[in-house]
Amino acid sequence: MTFKDFNFKEQLQKSIEEAGFKEPSPIQIEAIPYILDGKDLVGQAHTGTGKTAAFGLPILNKLSGKNAEALIIVPTRELAMQVSDELYRFGKFLNLNTATVYGGQSYTRQLKLIENASVIVATPGRFLDLLRNEQIKVKPKFVILDEADEMLDMGFLDDIKEIFTYLPKERQTLLFSATMPVAIKNLAKTILNEPEFITITKADMTNSNITQTFYVVDERERDDALIRLFDYKNPKKSIIFCRTKKDVDRLSTFLVSQGFMAKALHGDMEQKQREEAIRAFKSSKLEILIATDVAARGLDVNDVTHVFNYHLPFDSESYVHRIGRTGRAGKDGVAVSIVTPHEFKTLQRIEKSIGTKLESKVVPNISTVKQKKIDELKSDIINQEVKDYAIDIVESLKDEFDISTIAFKLASIIASKTYVKGNNNIGKSEVDLQKLVEMISKGGDRGDDRRRSSRGRDRNRGGRDRDYGNGGGRSRNRNSSSSRPPRSNTDRPPRSSNRSRKQD
Repeated sequence: MTFKDFNFKEQLQKSIEEAGFKEPSPIQIEAIPYILDGKDLVGQAHTGTGKTAAFGLPILNKLSGKNAEALIIVPTRELAMQVSDELYRFGKFLNLNTATVYGGQSYTRQLKLIENASVIVATPGRFLDLLRNEQIKVKPKFVILDEADEMLDMGFLDDIKEIFTYLPKERQTLLFSATMPVAIKNLAKTILNEPEFITITKADMTNSNITQTFYVVDERERDDALIRLFDYKNPKKSIIFCRTKKDVDRLSTFLVSQGFMAKALHGDMEQKQREEAIRAFKSSKLEILIATDVAARGLDVNDVTHVFNYHLPFDSESYVHRIGRTGRAGKDGVAVSIVTPHEFKTLQRIEKSIGTKLESKVVPNISTVKQKKIDELKSDIINQEVKDYAIDIVESLKDEFDISTIAFKLASIIASKTYVKGNNNIGKSEVDLQKLVEMISKGGDRGDDRRRSSRGRDRNRGGRDRDYGNGGGRSRNRNSSSSRPPRSNTDRPPRSSNRSRKQD
């Protein structure tokens, strides 16, 4: 099945194709036909399953262009911005305006946006303030509650009920929630009219496109393990989840000191700072976002390649929400969890709840990281198309150096990646030819003191090789009857041990 099967308007279909969406997700396949038919709907599905498009696309398809036809209520300002951005992306060829309403922003500015908006995306508190003060009067045809259980947890249930007293009774109402506690079921009975029910089963809770692994280390080794995994996996864009705001701030400072392009995201930051961090991350000016669960709620970025759980969350729903930040829009993703032996029971509880076994792997040692980078460099060189400027460079240098020396120096420069402007991918940015020739003439080894650049880091911290590969977090035998968690690398056997290990 494809999105063309829904027979959307031509302008909407164009934006879907431009966004790279091809095959609808399970929640979209089930929900969109009901919504297009005008039926009320209760959808139980976790973040990352494509809920925004599931309700956004059919609603956009039904809008006539009048003001405030659709109202979407979400729990947090971050989610409000994300949903608004997503709807703007899908509706840009329909000439529809979207207003985002949340606390901490100017009332005057938001009221002006609402005047010309076909879609309002709002948090409950600020929107209720506007209604109570009679600053707005809206009669939406479509009302959507997204992340209803999250709004319940945040104490917004009474606000939601009051908001509905201001809304017209003739409307199409949609409710989406990851879980269905009694309070949400009772709310659905009150505000919906003979709704259809859709549930994404436990087997569908985690995206099959996401590879899930875990690494066991001691508590004091979390930082070093994270750095080693980054060096080995070389993620293009990643989110790191921590349990507390304090952990987020500390880890952000640490990674920046190691040369990474990283920023923090948590609730104690000023709204402007949070918006700047999200904007930089979405535009790829930032490669790492370090966040708490609450701050990252609803964060919708389709090109996140990796999610790292610096700490395991306490429950399976948070885990599903976290890893759902990657593997979006049909792309592959990687979810990595760093686990201590004390957290092993928490890991087992999460595995049981989501119905998925995570693969146990060993943090790679320095020699493994080096070899992987050498292999990648070989592949880059073998597959690199010969450019005219490359021929010119060799011709200009061959009277001074023999071909082997030129090749060695070029390889050194490529390895350090200091010859590329702007981005670290070979052949994808303008080459600074003058700088390159100067570097070759001077020895081609200026990359040696650039080991802490954002990519190609190669550390031997404190003169020691913390050899996680020799015992640290070894793979456990799932067929074993023993419930003893795997040892961290403080339990490492002598180096002469001939045990079988899986390393990544």
